[in-house]
Amino acid sequence: MPAILLTTLNARYFHSSLGLRYLYANLGELQAEAAVREFIITQRPLDIAEALLAESPRLIGFGVYIWNVAETTQVVALLKRVRPELIIVLGGPEVSHEQADQPIVRLADFVITGPADLAFPPLCRRLLTGDLPAEKVIVADPPPLDQVALPYRFYTDEDLAHRLIYVEASRGCPFRCEFCLSALDKTAWPFPLEPFLAEMDRLYQRGARHFKFVDRTFNLNARIGARILDFFLERLDERLFLHFELIPDHLPEALKSRIVQFPPGALQFEIGVQTFNPEVQARISRRQDDERTVENLRWLRQHTPAHLHADLIVGLPGETLASFAAGFNRLVELNPHEIQVGILKRLRGAPIDRHTVEFDCRYNPQPPYNLLCSALLDFATMRRLERFARYWDLIGNSGRFRQTLPLLLGDKPFERFLTLSDWLFATVGQTHQIALERLFDLLYRGMAEALDVAESGARQALSEDFGSSGVKGCPAFLRSEQASPTSSKKHGIAPVRQVRHLDPPPAPIYQAG
Repeated sequence: MPAILLTTLNARYFHSSLGLRYLYANLGELQAEAAVREFIITQRPLDIAEALLAESPRLIGFGVYIWNVAETTQVVALLKRVRPELIIVLGGPEVSHEQADQPIVRLADFVITGPADLAFPPLCRRLLTGDLPAEKVIVADPPPLDQVALPYRFYTDEDLAHRLIYVEASRGCPFRCEFCLSALDKTAWPFPLEPFLAEMDRLYQRGARHFKFVDRTFNLNARIGARILDFFLERLDERLFLHFELIPDHLPEALKSRIVQFPPGALQFEIGVQTFNPEVQARISRRQDDERTVENLRWLRQHTPAHLHADLIVGLPGETLASFAAGFNRLVELNPHEIQVGILKRLRGAPIDRHTVEFDCRYNPQPPYNLLCSALLDFATMRRLERFARYWDLIGNSGRFRQTLPLLLGDKPFERFLTLSDWLFATVGQTHQIALERLFDLLYRGMAEALDVAESGARQALSEDFGSSGVKGCPAFLRSEQASPTSSKKHGIAPVRQVRHLDPPPAPIYQAG
């Protein structure tokens, strides 16, 4: 029975915890007394507590994040009720700031704030010998990365076969964007490159082909980025898939010349545009050259097969509905494959909080701490925009509506899709659990009733998209050539949960010309 359990609640089964594996890799001689146990947030807290207690640990370390804090709090409460003597140590971004008002912190015995790679092992040694620190909150400074043992050999064969494999070539971020906890970092630090690449090669030799880099600024150092791309170019095969997060306005030639060598399906770039409003950028300490950003996105879209996922944030201080709409329309014109519309969150410790009073920002007191309303965006508008984001994910980002989307968006993408979003919610009263066949029928109706799209054009585009979707069945609007925009109102099938495609990536927003 392990004395130490390292655990967390992942959002889904196919996720894996890089943080737990770092902790385990750096335990030294305590590895023999430790084990990693991962769960998912949909499991019942009582079942998780039972599984953990069955191993009779003396100490459990929890990774706590914005997506699992509510469920983890329930698990910790159960553990302490059944075994009060069990030592609970918390770590992770959710408990690294503002601990005083957190129920989970009150329940736990100790909290490590910041990167715990090298701080957790000595704490475990003390706790297992009965030497309890006087302070409950232990502050961990960023460790020298050449002293951190890399965790990649602790991905199991099951992980490699069924889970996302997270890796990082660097930590930290030199930028100060106030909505992000990385604004608290002093700079970015690279891991020693050759040992890192040796670990990547071991993963590759074991069969890993999907590598999700969690670096905040992969393209910050062109020399290191180029070397990593060269490493994978030397190992190209039809299953290789790499995910990187890019700074939008920094794409030197050394990276371009390598990116163009990757085949379709091999590269995915997450590009944080966030806002095109210069005043908002300045207010939140975000340095971004918008013209260079546009130039780079256009180049990537036109000259490479890389899958582009661009982010925009609703509700940044000073961002009006009109300025967000202008930014969305500008990004649609650049035609990335996905536009992720996110709602501003007040992460614990993030500097964005300094604008709360001035802009009367009111955030959800429960995770994910999303903006509910502000002086510029009232509650009703924010709710509309949340629905816009969800429907956009179902339609604009799904890749299933390549022929239909241009008819939906026209020359005013934001305005027309918001109109459609309002119509959809008024019609069905929900944003989740809409079966795909039903969604096609709803779009057929909505295009006519809300957007004044000709019935013949709507039917043709939706018919082509449904035919290429691979989904069995026949939407109501296709069952008769005489179907009218309102005839599908009484048809439909029982709703099922939508599943996002991870592999292959979705098609572009607009079909490539």
